[in-house]
Amino acid sequence: MTPGTLASNAAPTWQLRVPDDSQYWVEMVKCRQACPVHTDACGYVTAIAEGRDEDAYRIARATNPFASICGRVCGAPCEANCRRGSLDEPVAIRALKRFVTEQFGPETGDYAAYRQGADQRMLPPNRGDYERIAIVGGGVSGLTVAHDLIQLGYRVTVFEAHSSPGGMLTVGVPVFRLPRELVRHEIEAIVAMGVELKCNMRLGRDFTIESLRREGYQAIFLGIGLPKGRKLPLPGSEASGVYDGLDFLRAFNEGQPMPVGRRIVVIGGGNVAYDVARSAIRPLPGEESLTSESKQNVTQQDELRSGQHIAYDVARSALRMSGDKSVHVVCLEALDEMPADEVEILEGGEEGVKLHNRRGPVEILQQDGRVTGLRTRKCLSVFNAEGRFAPEYDDQDIEDIPADTVMFAIGQTSDLSFLSPEDGVESERGLIKVNPRTYQTTAPDVFACGDIAHGPRLFIDAIASAHTAARSMHDFLRHTRTDVVLRKQWSPASYTMAEGWFGLEREDPSALETNLRVSSIDNTELCYSAPLARRQASRCLRCNVNTVFNTELCIACNGCVDVCPENLIRLVGLSTLDPEEAWAQVSPLGVELSREEFLALPASEKDQLGGLMLKDESTCIRCTLCATRCPTHAITMQRFDFYTECVSIPAPNPAVLYQVAPV
Repeated sequence: MTPGTLASNAAPTWQLRVPDDSQYWVEMVKCRQACPVHTDACGYVTAIAEGRDEDAYRIARATNPFASICGRVCGAPCEANCRRGSLDEPVAIRALKRFVTEQFGPETGDYAAYRQGADQRMLPPNRGDYERIAIVGGGVSGLTVAHDLIQLGYRVTVFEAHSSPGGMLTVGVPVFRLPRELVRHEIEAIVAMGVELKCNMRLGRDFTIESLRREGYQAIFLGIGLPKGRKLPLPGSEASGVYDGLDFLRAFNEGQPMPVGRRIVVIGGGNVAYDVARSAIRPLPGEESLTSESKQNVTQQDELRSGQHIAYDVARSALRMSGDKSVHVVCLEALDEMPADEVEILEGGEEGVKLHNRRGPVEILQQDGRVTGLRTRKCLSVFNAEGRFAPEYDDQDIEDIPADTVMFAIGQTSDLSFLSPEDGVESERGLIKVNPRTYQTTAPDVFACGDIAHGPRLFIDAIASAHTAARSMHDFLRHTRTDVVLRKQWSPASYTMAEGWFGLEREDPSALETNLRVSSIDNTELCYSAPLARRQASRCLRCNVNTVFNTELCIACNGCVDVCPENLIRLVGLSTLDPEEAWAQVSPLGVELSREEFLALPASEKDQLGGLMLKDESTCIRCTLCATRCPTHAITMQRFDFYTECVSIPAPNPAVLYQVAPV
């Protein structure tokens, strides 16, 4: 009898995968596998459930230098892949991360836990010789590279074009989603490791790649992102009142006045479009905002949630004063096609953002050189049969939206005007050309990653690519090759699930009342209380704990099949498998049949030759009933612990290793 897992239980035959290698068990922990930096979400969520909050922070911080920020604004691919989502809804992993970072992260003002939490196993074991390295761009990717290389023994200088570092953290994320004090602390924790930071230093204006080389920098990293917003070449796009959404966000986040009107249309259907729209509906610099009394009300959310009455008069007055402001979002996609997060669309609607789905911009209407509206047409479809962007329109279905301000939020582009032939750095399709495995550019001493190398992605993707780039820069200077290897260990699992864990529903963190949200720039999402965090963390199915089958002890009593509450274990005959799969299981056993003879057997005779214990892993709730029921102990609960570690070996020919491969 052979153990296996089901890829699907919908078809009459099973697709079998025998768990015979470590990769299978790694992939079982889907949240960790989906995270670009492979954060052990299962580990820190379990620690929170058990009340070990400091351990939870250490685990969340280990591979992520921006854990506190990711606890607020990460796209959370871990949640999208959480196995609990196959049962009901995913564990609220991102919000639970925020719960522990607020207790122990740099935002507390104490950077000790941050420094101690960095996992040294993810860094190459050999050290640098204090070579000078230049990091161009103080955003997520640049600061992650600095974070890694300063620990490896290099002298690192970060050159930032603006007056303060942060990149898209400060430019592209509204202050009501990501407090700037938190960003400042997380960046300062990296700088405090010994990184030199030079602000107001723009590449191409204040220095060049060639000048950095002359100054003695032996490796250069470009983390310049995509700083420019895209615009559509619409008639009227040069009228007064047409803006790039990123320019507006930068001004809003920095508290600088921008001459926008009261009737605003944002073109785009992604998160940036909603960041622009939700920022525009809030009090802008120069507008009437909350008085001290209403700000005090904002801090009294606990009393609001407990049902005590607090006067909303001041907050509502502020809302009424901006009540003549209208903000519209126009996008090609249907509601279920929009790239914006569902919570962005929902909260934007609560705050008064009006959504126009399936509308495409035709022309920006103007009078005397000033915007008066946006003309739109119905979008019939966005993508063609091959899934490519190829919108089709109904030119007879026209709608005009009155406006005095139109803002584009349809994507970002690069600014590579700083490049010169002597740099040796090539570009393609508006991005810097890199080796996708090492992030080395066509100039051996120059590396680049993040959005400027692979286009717009999540913050966590930029962090992951920066870890790789830092290792590659280290290898380039040391003439080594760093391999990332898997370390693993099995141990008996001793654990207790919380009572009723399989029935607990997901409960997202509370948000500020809508009236308070739209009349302030305070953070919209509140943090879990400790009791609620423990309950939500206990929903985790502990996917690093596994039911391990010993087929030599199994007596095929079907006890595990009968007791499983999720009906996911089956003892089946060989005939239920795909014929070729079944032969692959029988052939190694030495049966006196040829492949052709076996395939020709009727189902009943195939079943007499053997059976399989199949388990559909998609909804296992780790209840241990199968292991408890098994009379021969053929089923045991085992914990699979693993981590990755960097190992360096000499590189016999670094010039070949770092030759740029075609992308």
